[in-house]
Amino acid sequence: MPEEERPSVRGGHRGGQAALQADESFEELSASALQKHLKGMDYPAGKQDLIDHARKSDAPESVIEALSRFEEKSYQSAADVSQEFGRIK
Repeated sequence: MPEEERPSVRGGHRGGQAALQADESFEELSASALQKHLKGMDYPAGKQDLIDHARKSDAPESVIEALSRFEEKSYQSAADVSQEFGRIK
């Protein structure tokens, strides 16, 4: 069978490590996983801006839950977000 006709073993579904990260709970969430879903965020940003951006990035519920625990304030950078994440963990 020519290569272009062979079905892909990688497929269109998420498996392995990616699936584990998508289903991780708040307790398992890391600062780097949180930041992944805030990639491209314009700062300064408020709590709701962070939540809205994460939702647009199809972030898992654990990310939304973490952001919902943040203080209502303006975050000046990704470093500010990581610091706040450390505070709520």
